[in-house]
Amino acid sequence: MLRPWWQRCILWLLIGLLVIWPSPRPAAAATSALLVSKNPVTDAKAILRNALPIDNAPIRDIQARLEDIRYQLRLKRWSAVQGDVKQARRILEKQTPTILASIDPDQQAAATQALASLQDELDAISAAAEIKDRYPAFVHQDAALDQVGKVEALMVHGFPFPVPSDYSHLPQLRGRATVELVTDKGTLTVVVDGYSAPVTAGNFLDLVQRGFYDGLTFDRAEESYVLQAGDPPGPADSYLDPATGEIRTVPLEILVRGDEIPLYGTTLEAAGRYLDQPVLPFAAYGTLAMARREDDPNSASSQFFFLLFEPELTPAGINLLDGRYAVFGYLVEGREVMEKLREGDTIRSAHVISGAENLIVPKGS
Repeated sequence: MLRPWWQRCILWLLIGLLVIWPSPRPAAAATSALLVSKNPVTDAKAILRNALPIDNAPIRDIQARLEDIRYQLRLKRWSAVQGDVKQARRILEKQTPTILASIDPDQQAAATQALASLQDELDAISAAAEIKDRYPAFVHQDAALDQVGKVEALMVHGFPFPVPSDYSHLPQLRGRATVELVTDKGTLTVVVDGYSAPVTAGNFLDLVQRGFYDGLTFDRAEESYVLQAGDPPGPADSYLDPATGEIRTVPLEILVRGDEIPLYGTTLEAAGRYLDQPVLPFAAYGTLAMARREDDPNSASSQFFFLLFEPELTPAGINLLDGRYAVFGYLVEGREVMEKLREGDTIRSAHVISGAENLIVPKGS
């Protein structure tokens, strides 16, 4: 049940106060394809697909049609579901050569296989819609989007922009990686996006590879708001670089929709870009971001947090955290585990399960 408008206004104000006047401990711490329905995108995998630096209209059109199917299924609009399937099939039939033209020759066999699997999933969605059975339709819609995501990932050629020389001494993730966090309550799987936040993601992945997070506890857990970790034992509240004996920090890094490179070292508000939207927004349960001191946008180090997205408290598109903190990934598996985690629970281990080859660690880092 939605709260009255005046209660929601008060809640949003409270969120703003938490951001503007946080407690000392937590504070230490491309145009996207839109849903056809124009609803805010709140699915982590959809946000990650939209964030890929690619330019291929047919595959984006198929993606949009498939994402709209989920919306139509919720409303039981079976004719609209069939319409989306028909449009996606038509694009596949006519535009497959255009789709494959964006993929390197040595990857086209994998792309062709994914497109064939996509056709099979479209057939399955259509069959489920014929008998008006939502559950298999949802399952095959997810599977179809997974195949679209595989094709889109094959379209990325190299890294899309140079990281400024001021940050060349820091680790960089030039691509994506998948990380598993094994906790007391189960396993969390996150995708870390270096295409949008290479320095932030690179710093995190480097710390994972070093075993920095193994054994650390979640030191902040606020229901319907945040789950935070990364504060090491001892007096330091951040990662001490063994090469220098000093705390390693990374700049605030936010890629805005339509920009070619991220904005570094300043919030969108301070830059006067109040209406601009980040490519990686705080719009999904399990949004992964770096904590920092409120008075210093370049003070992030090892502490990270997950947003426990709640639409009424942190509404997508007008979230007061957007543009203030650097998002660098999303939870893609393990929501039921995250919902159980509390302050004091432990990260038993953190390890990279794919994409480690995309991490570049300069000598001396």
